[in-house]
Amino acid sequence: MTKKEQDRIRRILIILKKRYLDAECALTHEDPLQLLIATILSAQCTDSRVNQVTPRLFKRYPSSYELAEADLSELENLIRSTGFFRNKAKSIKGTCQLLVSRFKGKVPHSMEDLLALPGVARKTANVVLGSAFGIPSGVVVDTHVFRLSHRLGLTRARTPEKVEQDLMRKVPQEEWINFSHRLIFHGRQVCTARKPRCHECSLSEACPKVGVNEG
Repeated sequence: MTKKEQDRIRRILIILKKRYLDAECALTHEDPLQLLIATILSAQCTDSRVNQVTPRLFKRYPSSYELAEADLSELENLIRSTGFFRNKAKSIKGTCQLLVSRFKGKVPHSMEDLLALPGVARKTANVVLGSAFGIPSGVVVDTHVFRLSHRLGLTRARTPEKVEQDLMRKVPQEEWINFSHRLIFHGRQVCTARKPRCHECSLSEACPKVGVNEG
């Protein structure tokens, strides 16, 4: 990476920090378990929808022990509106059974242990490690981060896994957690999928606008 590119990325990080200083995980949670379950539910679903579902879910099943013993059909009904509810219910119950049998009901704070849980891939593990434990294990690549990383010219990769690898090489590790939160906020508020508002974007001068039709 050239010094010019390093300087450009540094400007992007500074601008994002100034614009979204208080950006944080949009999934409402009170502890690591709630965040883990909410993140599993967020697959192919909006955070706002998940946040509507989880209060009732956690009131009914307040710990991993209750979720491990949950009636699957009741669990499915509680999370139905998040989509793919059958698979998600199986993942949640299976995850909590493993938490109970291997981790005394607690959410582990290592990538290896998290990836052993049903329904947990690297993105979910990164969310939990970053937002619940403050561990910068990687960069969360959701649809917003994927889209903006390409528009900003930070990657040409075609899979979230490879995009994450590119971002981890270019963004300092101490910025990984906040970088994801801030880019997600920017993707929701300004650099939207259908019609990015480049004319009012604070990153405009540092952005090559890859694939963006400004006309």
